[in-house]
Amino acid sequence: MTPRTDQDRPQMSVEEFEQLERHAPETVRLEFINGKVQVKPVPDGNHSEIYMWLLERCMQLRPDLRLYPERGLKTEAYRKGRARADGILVPKGSLKGHGEWSSAETVLMAVEVTSYDSDTNRRDRIEKPDGYAAAGIPVYLLIDRDDCSVVVFSQPEDGRYRREEKLPFGAAVDFPAPVDITLDTEPLKEFVD
Repeated sequence: MTPRTDQDRPQMSVEEFEQLERHAPETVRLEFINGKVQVKPVPDGNHSEIYMWLLERCMQLRPDLRLYPERGLKTEAYRKGRARADGILVPKGSLKGHGEWSSAETVLMAVEVTSYDSDTNRRDRIEKPDGYAAAGIPVYLLIDRDDCSVVVFSQPEDGRYRREEKLPFGAAVDFPAPVDITLDTEPLKEFVD
């Protein structure tokens, strides 16, 4: 008997995923990326502190925008994916009337802070940039705790970001339009384990 490969297995539909996700326990967070269900780890304390630091900076620098935590996004071409971003930066009031899974149309920036698990490389550095770019999100910010860097992806085109800038914690990071802020990342050094 020949073993089954991923190509042989029937693909789950978005609707089936959303039903599964609605019934998952509160301690489990699910995503649907590239046709596969993935478990997203629950953030640790430093992860949460980094998010709150970024939230405070965004509120100071762009009071017209909101950085919402843990938002479900319809991602990838033709909305075949569902990603739960650590944060999304959107104009104030733009999530009004949205359900759990928002379209990416009003998202200016998606944010991910790496977790310490075996799927981080694939999920945050490969699949998420592709999904966010395919959804047309102008900027993707990756705060990478593994190598103490901040990576800004921008200029989405044909499902990929054309520009990627990686800077160490402590550098001043210039975000392109439509985010248009400069962020001093020196405070991130205090969250290095």
